[in-house]
Amino acid sequence: AIRQLPLAMGNAVDLEAVYELGCQYHHGTGEEVNDAKAAECFRKAAWYNHPGAQFYLGVCYEKGRGVARSMRRAVDYYKKSAVQGHVGAQCNLGFSYQHGHGVEKSDEKAVEWYLKAAEKKSANAQYNLGLCYQHGRGVEKNHEKSVEWYLLAAAQGHAGAQGNLGWHYQHGLGVPQDDKKAFEWYHKAAAQKHAGAQFHIGVCHGKGDGVKQDNKQAVVWYRKAADLGHAGAQCNLGWCHEHGHGVEKSDVKAVEWYMKAAQNGDALAQYNLGWCYEQGRGVEKSDYKAAEWYRKAADQGHVGAQCNLGWCYEIGRGVEQSDAKAVEWHRKAADQGDAIAQYNLGLCYQHGHGVTQNDLKAVEWYHKAASQGHTGAQCNLGWYYEQGHGVEKNDMKAFMWYQKAAAQGDAVAQYNIGWCFQHGRGVDRDDRKAVEWYRKSAEQGDAAAQYNLGWCYEKGRGVRRSDAKAVDWYRKAADQGDAVAQYNLGLCYRKGRGVRKSDAKAVDWHRKAAEQGHALAQYNLGWCYEKGRGVEQSDRKAVEWYRKAAEQGDPAAQYNLGLCYENARGVEEQDDLEAAKWYRMAAAQGFVLAQYRIGLFHEQGRGVYMSYKEAVKWYRKAADKGHIKALYNLGLCYQSGHGVGKIDAQAAAECFRRAAEQGSAQVALPAA
Repeated sequence: AIRQLPLAMGNAVDLEAVYELGCQYHHGTGEEVNDAKAAECFRKAAWYNHPGAQFYLGVCYEKGRGVARSMRRAVDYYKKSAVQGHVGAQCNLGFSYQHGHGVEKSDEKAVEWYLKAAEKKSANAQYNLGLCYQHGRGVEKNHEKSVEWYLLAAAQGHAGAQGNLGWHYQHGLGVPQDDKKAFEWYHKAAAQKHAGAQFHIGVCHGKGDGVKQDNKQAVVWYRKAADLGHAGAQCNLGWCHEHGHGVEKSDVKAVEWYMKAAQNGDALAQYNLGWCYEQGRGVEKSDYKAAEWYRKAADQGHVGAQCNLGWCYEIGRGVEQSDAKAVEWHRKAADQGDAIAQYNLGLCYQHGHGVTQNDLKAVEWYHKAASQGHTGAQCNLGWYYEQGHGVEKNDMKAFMWYQKAAAQGDAVAQYNIGWCFQHGRGVDRDDRKAVEWYRKSAEQGDAAAQYNLGWCYEKGRGVRRSDAKAVDWYRKAADQGDAVAQYNLGLCYRKGRGVRKSDAKAVDWHRKAAEQGHALAQYNLGWCYEKGRGVEQSDRKAVEWYRKAAEQGDPAAQYNLGLCYENARGVEEQDDLEAAKWYRMAAAQGFVLAQYRIGLFHEQGRGVYMSYKEAVKWYRKAADKGHIKALYNLGLCYQSGHGVGKIDAQAAAECFRRAAEQGSAQVALPAA
């Protein structure tokens, strides 16, 4: 039967009886739990200033048990109880001030009340006071003081204090670093089912800190903590399953534990879960879900997630592509010191992606990342010093940064080091060292280095000349799509150098390079079609490829295209205007055959205005390079006085003599 409350408090015994009855209703000891009746009892006793009743009534208001929840009312009752010396109330009042619950936040007042309770041997207050000294809340940060209070609380069996003592010994804060003592304190707390301590015991077993390294034992303790809902342990258990440490490897189980931890708000687990979705490990691949989990972790400040989310925005994976948002997330991670993000931000400034292009800013971010050993940043910083963009040009500094990256095995930097040695940039020229570094890079698969190494073998630069080895390295680069290597390999087949001569294979490789826009390959492919070498002869296709090369400024292709128009080969009709246009382009680049032809066109007025003076100008340019017909025609101009102002027999004779000395069968000296 439920006992009736006394109608009035006749004496102290009655007051205590009401309080005790409230405790029974509150805790369910002797009576069934009844929050409403408990609160009623506490209110009656509190009215008569009973400190215990005031404390419990504060708890009722704080938890909303039997009364409407009200932190303000809770604090009111804690204060009434605390000033009477109630330890629990003093501790709870300190907590309320620390967190601003029902009262204005004040770390100083929190410490004041914790201290009152701690001096009365309240383990909770001693623990909380240790936290205040550990983190510098309301008092100056002091690990020695923190340890002092944790020890007092731990001696009373406070699991949190025992766990924190383990952490202090593990990291040598306020006490000498001692992994064994750390493990001992973690074990005391873990024995009380303190999830955090169980987690740390797992870490100790995994790393062998203070105990023999044992992945299986690590898993045992992670599982204990994970079953208690410890997110860090759940995450680590996922990692153990992912890598097969202490358990059978299972991506599916890894995802299962990552998901539990991630849903509990663990940022690392959210990041790992994002990675699993990105890679399709243990779960169906989903860029959208990867980005979703990266965002959750990134919003908590996880650097790796911020960096990866930036990458997602950069390439539009799982999110709408946005260079601006990519920069935003790269910057968040970069500001936390992440080298990869700093490098990515440097790339954004270098190329103007999501920000205004700014070489100075690019260099600034590359420098931050490079100083942390990021090889890509070191290599790019070397390039900036080499080019003098954003910094004063300095070949020696360029070489220094290339060297730092190359020493870490960066293939691009190794290639650049080779290039510096080959050309004597920032270091004395040394072909043998160039080959040495090209080889390091080439063996890692760098196509540019493979091509350059092939070239060194072909020319005998820094290594004994070998066409066969040149072909081997050209082929490696060509198979990776390097257009220059494809072109050179085509030449090797065409000339039979290092391989059996094959016009068909020459055409195959020239075509691969030509389709990538390599002008010389386009010209050579045109020539093969014109001559029917390795392909069925086709003037039309010859013109098609000559035009592609000519439009890129190749003078030989421009000249041959001019010939096609002049002779109506592979074009709809003969066209001197088009021929003259292409001859002039080639001639302006110093192509001697074109200089002769444009001179002839000016002399004959074909496709251009007739002008002996212009004809002489171009004949003279070609003649200076030893062109026989140009010498002969120039001689005729001096003989007739056309375009040279007056007849000059001596100059004419000199031109004829030079042409004759070069063995022209077409040249016959005129009679005196």
